[in-house]
Amino acid sequence: MEKGKPSTKKKFYDVCKQKLMDVKNKHVNALRSLKNELVVEAQGDVADQARALQEETMSLARRGKILQELQEIDYALERIKANTYGVCEETGNVIEDKRLEAIPWTRLSLEGAEIREMDSKEDEELSTAQQQD
Repeated sequence: MEKGKPSTKKKFYDVCKQKLMDVKNKHVNALRSLKNELVVEAQGDVADQARALQEETMSLARRGKILQELQEIDYALERIKANTYGVCEETGNVIEDKRLEAIPWTRLSLEGAEIREMDSKEDEELSTAQQQD
């Protein structure tokens, strides 16, 4: 479909938009549920308190991941409105349909993701080398 008719592309993006809205609603509901989990106070012996702290830490980590995905979803919805959805931020090429189906909020094509990953590894290696000097 990448080279398909504009009406076909619009239909595909409408499907992606619906997926984005569905995931957004699911995430908002999950956040409400996690909010209720954080109200629990740690009671009992040290082991119980440690377990409660560990559960709270895991809940906060899940909450952070959900919030990050919600930001990406909102940004993807903005790109749909601005007619820039489906364009890789790294390469400027069209993002593969299968990738958008799997991760409708993605900003990168497979090639763009590989480039970013290589750049990240290079930055990490440079940082490690500088710390050793």
